[in-house]
Amino acid sequence: MSVMRAMVLDRPQTPLVQRERPVPPPAAGEILVEIAACGVCRTDLHVVDGDLPQPKLPIVPGHEIVGRVAALGERVTGFTLGERVGVPWLGATCGVCPYCRSGRENLCDRPLFTGYTRDGGYATHAVADARFCFPLAEADDAAAAAPLLCAGLIGWRCYRMAGEGAALGLYGFGAAAHILAQLAARQGRRIYAFTRPGDAATQNFARSVGAVWAGGSADKPPELLDAAIIFAPVGALVPAALRAVKKGGRVVCGGIHMSDIPSFPYRILWEERQLVSVANLTRADAHEFLAIAPQAGIKMQVTRYPLTEANAALADLRAGRFKGAAVLIP
Repeated sequence: MSVMRAMVLDRPQTPLVQRERPVPPPAAGEILVEIAACGVCRTDLHVVDGDLPQPKLPIVPGHEIVGRVAALGERVTGFTLGERVGVPWLGATCGVCPYCRSGRENLCDRPLFTGYTRDGGYATHAVADARFCFPLAEADDAAAAAPLLCAGLIGWRCYRMAGEGAALGLYGFGAAAHILAQLAARQGRRIYAFTRPGDAATQNFARSVGAVWAGGSADKPPELLDAAIIFAPVGALVPAALRAVKKGGRVVCGGIHMSDIPSFPYRILWEERQLVSVANLTRADAHEFLAIAPQAGIKMQVTRYPLTEANAALADLRAGRFKGAAVLIP
């Protein structure tokens, strides 16, 4: 029997444990993926730290998976053995609830999420619903492609929801922001990067990938913004961002979890400012972004870790010890 390795979360707020398991056979409609790289996302931190309720335990985290098709389940079409594929956060939907039937499968009433309610990519192998996997270009470096599967896809949904204004603020300059900054600069937009106060290294990094200005989260940008996207899971950034956008501006909360938003005066929401959230992604988002990304010339800043160093990668993400994205290599 062939064996796989996986980093497993038995209980929130405890370290991942390396285990050997039998390689799972794909069920009907599934594919088995031999993993080449898996991105380390802030959502993984929320799963491991217990911020997200009721994960399937034990669980293999990870939802930015790049690999090759190792086996096909019955009735799978559109994929071939050895083909490079990506597996994202949205692992499956019911297809019949009102949200699925109206093109809003990201809000499905009975979804499955990779690395949260079904095993994910902190492993050498994973099974995935073939309908929610995407072909990836052979030319891409697997580690560089992995963050596109969540930082890129969720970032893209946030970016579209922010509208087409020229001045865009990004609060929290991690994996998603460094992708969007490059895309926006190519489209002629002005990116304003907001980081932890005093984080000169990240501010310099933001400028190096296209931001026209970078400062602390409490700093006032040189101009009022058309929109702002908040990636940092810090509720106190909501009133700060509302104060930074102009009349009619929009603040988009892009994370799956955020600390409580403090009370704020209605005055900073008035004049038709909007506060909205983004939840998950749709397959349409993925097809759009994965077609656009190669044309945008996005250069990924990636820090690689061996699979066995998953706990160190999570700790470094929590502490902000790298720029761009972290990726596990089995």
